[in-house]
Amino acid sequence: MAWEAQDLATRYAEVRARTERLAAPLSAEDQMVQSMPDTSPTKWHRAHSTWFFAEFALHADGTSDRVWDRPEYRFLYNSYYDAVGARHPRPHRGLVTRPSMSEVADYRAHVDKEMAELLAGGVDADLADVVLLGTHHEEQHQELLLMDVKHVLSMNPAVGPAYSDRVAVPAADPGPANWVDFTGGIAGIGVDHLAGGRFSFDSEGPHHEVRLYDFALTDRLVTAGEWIDFIADGGYQRPELWKSDGWYRSLDEGWTAPEYWRPDPDDVDRWWIHTLTGIRSVDPHEPVAHLSHYEADAYATWAGARLPTEFEWEHAARGLDLGGNVLDEQRADFSFHPAAAGAPTGGLRQMFGDCWEWTSSAYEPYPGFKVADGAIGEYNGKFMSGQQVLRGGSVFTPPAHTRATYRNFFHPHTRWHASGVRLAADRH
Repeated sequence: MAWEAQDLATRYAEVRARTERLAAPLSAEDQMVQSMPDTSPTKWHRAHSTWFFAEFALHADGTSDRVWDRPEYRFLYNSYYDAVGARHPRPHRGLVTRPSMSEVADYRAHVDKEMAELLAGGVDADLADVVLLGTHHEEQHQELLLMDVKHVLSMNPAVGPAYSDRVAVPAADPGPANWVDFTGGIAGIGVDHLAGGRFSFDSEGPHHEVRLYDFALTDRLVTAGEWIDFIADGGYQRPELWKSDGWYRSLDEGWTAPEYWRPDPDDVDRWWIHTLTGIRSVDPHEPVAHLSHYEADAYATWAGARLPTEFEWEHAARGLDLGGNVLDEQRADFSFHPAAAGAPTGGLRQMFGDCWEWTSSAYEPYPGFKVADGAIGEYNGKFMSGQQVLRGGSVFTPPAHTRATYRNFFHPHTRWHASGVRLAADRH
C-alpha cells in the first residue's frame, strides 16, 4: 500500500497523540494496575506500542544507534514475539513498577523524535508497510487500553470511579428487532492484498469464495431490556440452552448477568451497570454488552435463532456505510458507551460500532493464508486456534478499524471487551 512520506508521518503523529489523550485522565496509580491476567496496565500499553516502532522500525536489536541502549525494555515490553527474544510473563505486567511513568513518557518521546527524523528522510515501501502496521497496532492497543481501564476501575466498588465525567443521554427505544433476508449463493470473502487499497491485516485475506445458503439477520443488536427477559426466564440456570464448555464455565465463575451488571438489592427488576462514566442503572434500550461467546450462543438458542457465521456477517455488511458509534473521544457528546440503534430503516442497523458481534465461526486461516517471514509473522497467525471471530467494531474501536472484512478474535469465555449479539436464522 503506497503512502507519501508526509502522510505517513502525519498518521504516525496523530495515532501517537490519541494514545496520550486516552491516558491523560488516568492517575499514575490507575495506569499501574493489572486487574486480571487478560488485562494490561495503561503504562504497559503506552510502552509496548512504542516498543513496536523501536523494534521493527528503528531496529532496537542493537543494529541501530537510534534507540536507547536499554535491553530491559526489549524484555519488559515485548508482548508475544518469541522470535525477538525472551519476554516478561503477561500475568505479571502489573508487578513491574519500574521503569516509572516518567521514564515511559521519556521513552515515547525519544522514539517519536527518532521516528520523525526517520520518516522525514523518506522510507522504502517495506519499511513504510511496517510503520503503517505499527500505527494500526497502536490503535488496537487504544481499544485495549479503554477495555482494560474499565475493568480496573470496576474493581473499586466502594467509590465507583469514572474515567470520564460525561453524561450518557438516555437511550431512545429502537423498536422491535426485524429480520433482514439475504439470498444465498457464492460470495466473495476477505481482502485481495495484491490489489492494494485500504489497509487490512494479513488475516483478512486472501480473498476467496464461500457457499452461503439463504439466511436472515436481525436489523439491530440485542438490547439490555431483552437480556433482562432472558435472565428472568432462567437463562443462566437452564443447561439445555448452553454449550457444555459454556455451562460449566458459567457455573465455575458464577455468571448471572453480563459483565459489569449488578443487581439492585432493593428492587429485583432493576440492574446497575459499571461504565467508563460511572455506575448507573441499566438502560433497557441500549445494546447489551460485555458478553462471552457462550452467553451470546445461549441467548440465541433461547430466542429460537443462532449466531451468524462470519461469512454471513461480512456478506451482509459489504457496501454499507462504515459510520457508527466508534471511538471519538474529542466529540463532546461521546459517552464511551454503546448507544441505542436508532429508528428502523428497513435495513441493517448498528453493523459498525457500539459492540463487537460474536459469530459462530472459529478464528482460522483463510485458504491460501501464509504467515509472513520473521517476527512480524507472529502478529496474527499464531492465534488461529481456540478463538472465536467477532465482527463490526465497538464504541472503543478507532474509526480506521471499521470495515466489512475486519476479523477480531477472543477466547469464547472472555467478557471484558465490548461484545454483543446479533441474531441469525436460516431461510430455507
